[in-house]
Amino acid sequence: MNEVKSLVSAVRNGLAGLADPEKAPDMRAYMKSEMPFLGVASPPRTALLKRVFAEHPLPDRVSFSTAVLTLWREAEIREERYAAVALSGHRSFARWQDSALLSLYEEMIVTGAWWDYVDEVAIRRVGPILRAEPETVTPSMLTWAYDEDKWRRRTAVICQVGAKGGTDTELLTRAVEANIDDRDFFLRKGIGWALREYAKTEPDWVRAFVAAHPALSNLSRKEALKHLEG
Repeated sequence: MNEVKSLVSAVRNGLAGLADPEKAPDMRAYMKSEMPFLGVASPPRTALLKRVFAEHPLPDRVSFSTAVLTLWREAEIREERYAAVALSGHRSFARWQDSALLSLYEEMIVTGAWWDYVDEVAIRRVGPILRAEPETVTPSMLTWAYDEDKWRRRTAVICQVGAKGGTDTELLTRAVEANIDDRDFFLRKGIGWALREYAKTEPDWVRAFVAAHPALSNLSRKEALKHLEG
């Protein structure tokens, strides 16, 4: 597909042109990344991608998915994967954001296996699809909540962050309860984050939930009640 090749090349060339070798080692160390960085900070990267995506439209769902996965799977530097995540959520392709993309996002979550990828995909890609197609996606999230892969489980916990009154409290409850005893930092932090965000909408519900779940870790409890105490 010429459109895909053109877009991917423009992304790679643009990122290479913005590379800052002095920043790259610190960025890699901060993110604890095995994959190297070019040293491209977020603002110039965002501006570049905005221009590239506008100049290289993709005509259909297949070319869109192919471009995202090409950038993701063939990435040799971390900024290319950031570009894949950005492309996956670009407004030009909003009409294709449905449950058919869940397998694509699942691949990004499992193979990305770090919070900077997973959180964006979980909250801004999976979350909206869940709210649009709850009958289809809720069973998947319940399955993920018990999965061996902790990043699928974190996704099930945090995918409703920002949902406010649209939060499915049964799903939130079951996702948290499935992981309440896990000692992993990212799961405990994710549980606290999900509850803290919902507390902005339903503080009494969160207070009651925390009180009813004494097995919550200190980290999860502290995060959940962060803005409700004092």
